[in-house]
Amino acid sequence: MPSEFFTDPGPSPHAATAEFRSKCPVHRIDYPPGAEAYAVLGHKEVEEAFGDLRLSKQVENLPPRYRDKAADSLLMVRNLGFADPPEHHTRLRKPISRAFLPGRIAGLRPRIQEIVDDLIDAFPESGEIDLLTAFALPLPLTVICEYLGIPVEDRPLFLEWGYVLSQDPFQHSETELKAATEAFTDYFTELVAERRKDLREDLLSELIRGRDEGVFSERELFSTILLLLIAGHKTVANMLGNGTALLLCHPEQLAMLRARPELVPSAVEEILRYEGSASWASLRIAAQDMRLGDVAIPKGSFVHLSLSSAGHDPQAYDDPERFDVTRSPNHHLAFGHGPHFCVGAPLGRLQGEIAFTTLLRRLPQLELAVAPQEIAWLSDSSLSRGLDALPVRTGKRVPR
Repeated sequence: MPSEFFTDPGPSPHAATAEFRSKCPVHRIDYPPGAEAYAVLGHKEVEEAFGDLRLSKQVENLPPRYRDKAADSLLMVRNLGFADPPEHHTRLRKPISRAFLPGRIAGLRPRIQEIVDDLIDAFPESGEIDLLTAFALPLPLTVICEYLGIPVEDRPLFLEWGYVLSQDPFQHSETELKAATEAFTDYFTELVAERRKDLREDLLSELIRGRDEGVFSERELFSTILLLLIAGHKTVANMLGNGTALLLCHPEQLAMLRARPELVPSAVEEILRYEGSASWASLRIAAQDMRLGDVAIPKGSFVHLSLSSAGHDPQAYDDPERFDVTRSPNHHLAFGHGPHFCVGAPLGRLQGEIAFTTLLRRLPQLELAVAPQEIAWLSDSSLSRGLDALPVRTGKRVPR
């Protein structure tokens, strides 16, 4: 299987990966270049791999030639996304999980609704906008900044640092990574010192309390803040952009949602299955010799889990290439599975529900400003699956 499927999936990766998946659910892949690595494509095999404790997420288990470079990555140093249970993962996940309990997240609904309406109110009455920069990006970044308790006015800095620091450390410029890491660390060193003198009822204060109680080291604290910022805005922004594009490209599904807005939660799940926010799950390394899908995987190998391929596996879904907002059951893996299931799933789902419901109600004339085949997908060295831009015409707004 060529490494291009990992580094440059293109506008429609599903047909290409389907051929490989039909032959075997696990394939040898040359990524990172020169490494022993495997891509897991089948839904059953990806789900099993999520819960397989033989697959490590800690940089200590990387092959020696990659270990030092990964250890320099602030994102990968150690947080709940790059730690193994039970010792480190359980320790790091517990205080964060409390902050994302569904009941607590539900209390954010009025504020998220207000942010959504404010963004839509700022749209021009006519003409063309990029829905990504005008809506999909600022909504989740504002939400996660406010929830963390960090200055919303510094969003441009977080976007800049997050873009660089979320890139694949095996490909990105060391100079850029170092500069972004130092700038991020300097900023939050000062902010944490100030907040420590004035602890509040926000998530940053909870993390600082955890640091002071020995739950986190100082570097783990910064790594956790970075993970929450990146995961808290980038994945939701991709979901909003991908989902709006899918709906506008499937007018019959869009019409059904407009007529039956109670289907929006189901539509969010179908968007996550069909064109989820990440093509691949994050780093995994075989901590011992093992087998997946009858394929032998040697100790020290990279194991890449394809969320995109799993979501289009005909062994798991009837007619998986059909975009169907009423699909049920819809057991997708966009938020992961098992011990590494995404703690932020309730917040992501809530933002999707409010955003799509409000866009459809307040912008009845919303339409693409380009042909569907001209929609540009990002091609970068991250795990994301998102758009480069989404030009739309909003038409007349309905009052909030």
